[in-house]
Amino acid sequence: MKKNICFFIVLLVMASCGKQEKFSVSAEESMKVKIPKFIADSAYSFVEKQVSFGPRVPNTKAHQMCGDYLVAELTRFGIQVTEQKADVKTYNNTILHSRNIIGSINPDSKNRVLLCAHWDCRPYSDNDKDSKNYLTPVQGANDGASGVGVLLELARLMQKDSVKIGVDIIFLDAEDYGRPQFDSTSTQEDDSYCLGTQYWAKNPHKQGYKAKYGILLDMVGGKNPTFLKESFSESYAADVVEKVWQTANDLGYGNYFVNTQGSPIIDDHYYINKLAGIPCIDIIHYDNQLGFPPTWHTINDTMENIDKNTLKVVGDVITTIVYQEK
Repeated sequence: MKKNICFFIVLLVMASCGKQEKFSVSAEESMKVKIPKFIADSAYSFVEKQVSFGPRVPNTKAHQMCGDYLVAELTRFGIQVTEQKADVKTYNNTILHSRNIIGSINPDSKNRVLLCAHWDCRPYSDNDKDSKNYLTPVQGANDGASGVGVLLELARLMQKDSVKIGVDIIFLDAEDYGRPQFDSTSTQEDDSYCLGTQYWAKNPHKQGYKAKYGILLDMVGGKNPTFLKESFSESYAADVVEKVWQTANDLGYGNYFVNTQGSPIIDDHYYINKLAGIPCIDIIHYDNQLGFPPTWHTINDTMENIDKNTLKVVGDVITTIVYQEK
């Protein structure tokens, strides 16, 4: 998954970016908006169900079964579902039968917001302390399933309490099959991660698809997370970052959404910005000193390390933003 890269690249990106659209909601307007209660237990159950299939590595039975489950849940919530299937080639020339799953709420609305998370699992635990585990697939409770769980709970809420805008929930595939750390055949940066997103950004599910902005959720269910203002997010969509972090602060979650510049991370949002031209930010657990959480790309990315409080925090923030949007 995700690699963080040298900061000077961000400076180049910042220099090339135009002025962002301003987003703001007054306190008076916020009081008039009915925001449903995000249920952390429900989000947790969605995470748990995904993990129960086993590692959702593309081309496996677990992957197929989980994909069918995600489609069925979105359909159950009365959401228009589009499946985008494509064969994508990995760093080692493996062909993955990828499956991006798109749920569209108010599909005819031109005023749209994009929410996304990847649903696949990494085939390698290449950050594990024991090298014997390097070829063991990751369970992906936090790294993948947590973001999907939050968005499934939001989809459930939107079935009962309608939103004013169009919302597209995209479960992105083939994100985490990038070149492993133990592969020494190349020392240069490549685009081996986020293959499903790269495909979707070049071939959107709807011709001419546009969204006002996008929010990516990645590793949003772990214990004691730090969500910094990731640098590519700041470069491409600074006003969206400000909107999200200010909302979190207003809700009393400033200790989670920290007002600090984070490192640049190659994640799905990078390609949504670069290839699709949609300003998109990344809410991701990463600390400038400690790096990714200790379960990242290890055999310990399991349900035991999922915190309902974290799911609640992120869910509250995203739900508030979506229901306040107009």
